[in-house]
Amino acid sequence: MVDTAERYRRFAAMEARGHSPAYERLTAAIADAPPLLALIDQLPADKRQPNLLLAAVRYLDGPVDGFAAFREWTTAHWARVRATMLERRTQTNEPGRCSVLLPVLARLPQPLALIEVGASAGLCLYPDRYRYRYDGGDTLGPPDSPVVLECGTAGAVPLPARLPEIAWRAGADLNPLDVADPRDTRWLECLVWPEQHQRLARLRDAVRIARAEPPVLVRGDLNETVRDLVAAAPAGATPVVLHSAVLAYLPPEERETFTATMRELGCPWISNEAPGTLPAVDRRLPPGPGPDSLLFTLALNEHPLARTGPHGQHLEWLPTQTVPHERQEPRVRPTDRRSVN
Repeated sequence: MVDTAERYRRFAAMEARGHSPAYERLTAAIADAPPLLALIDQLPADKRQPNLLLAAVRYLDGPVDGFAAFREWTTAHWARVRATMLERRTQTNEPGRCSVLLPVLARLPQPLALIEVGASAGLCLYPDRYRYRYDGGDTLGPPDSPVVLECGTAGAVPLPARLPEIAWRAGADLNPLDVADPRDTRWLECLVWPEQHQRLARLRDAVRIARAEPPVLVRGDLNETVRDLVAAAPAGATPVVLHSAVLAYLPPEERETFTATMRELGCPWISNEAPGTLPAVDRRLPPGPGPDSLLFTLALNEHPLARTGPHGQHLEWLPTQTVPHERQEPRVRPTDRRSVN
């Protein structure tokens, strides 16, 4: 296991650099601050994430614009910071990821019943409510939508001519966030890095869209909920299970259980995850960036289709990859369908 100092040092060099000068400076300094590291190490291993610490401090109105002020404030208010980190999760709900999901969703048999595991507030369940601009071209989508998602492409991306038809949208999360709850929406905003003003504005607009048409969100582990959600999809719609930047938070054995479940269900399964998360996907990838790359892999039923930017800002289609048009019926009897509250 990587120790906490190295974890923060890597975050500064590999994730924050070029994206957030404030976070790069803070996490590099934290890595060389034994008193702060000692406090962080009191937390469970899965709660020591740089994103979680920095978001918690901002959520509590602490300073993140200079290390001296950050260190003094965080040390003085550690009990509150610790409580927030234990209560909350890094549930970054980036609607921009719909840009890389759209080419796959649009080519599946319509209409769709979208089911997102690790859904956070469910903002990625609205691909039909956003506008898209690929490579700076014309926009696709509702002309009155306030959310415009920009995405650069490479390779033979099968850009859609129209948006998918969504008949039903539902999701599951260990701690689903309510877009009607100001505390939850504030937490989502604090997960956006300080200098990323465009992402923050986009998040706020997406929240307003979700408030007007709330998705079905259930509380629970994805391995305990995905079968029920697939079974609850309305007749005549293609159930599609999707997730992005979720499975890396699961232990390997739970990922294996989820993979086995999805193979058994047989419905379209769209994953958008970091390298090393789904072994079957990694084995089928052509040579490219190494395991330390920040690019995700977009896959359909464990077949890699593209490399993607973690926030949906980039889509590189892999050679010879196509999205199948044939419908895959889920192995769920119609009499098993039931509502999910």
